[in-house]
Amino acid sequence: MQYHTEKFLIIKNMKKFILGLETLLVNFPKKEFLTKDMIYKDALKVLELVYVANDIEDLKDKRNIQVEILGKLNMLDFYLERAYKKKYINEKQCMAKSNELEQISKMVYKWIKSERVC
Repeated sequence: MQYHTEKFLIIKNMKKFILGLETLLVNFPKKEFLTKDMIYKDALKVLELVYVANDIEDLKDKRNIQVEILGKLNMLDFYLERAYKKKYINEKQCMAKSNELEQISKMVYKWIKSERVC
């Protein structure tokens, strides 16, 4: 039952991350519209993949999607670091969003671990 709760927490936290991300992306210059689009699409893709993985019975397929989720989370963290270095966001904003991503990543790792035990 624990892992079901973990998946719902991932969804809840990812939705919160995306909603907060929208306010950060406003600060990006117009010339960075492709980067803004990639960031937003990757965040939405993570949410979509969590939903998809919830419905997959085959553990190998589920594991592949979970690994893809982790890859997308790492890319989002890179985008935030890049935005900070280019001064589109400040250090406080970068740290807050990176911490959110770290928590979500930990939840995904716990989810993967709980699937192996079952």
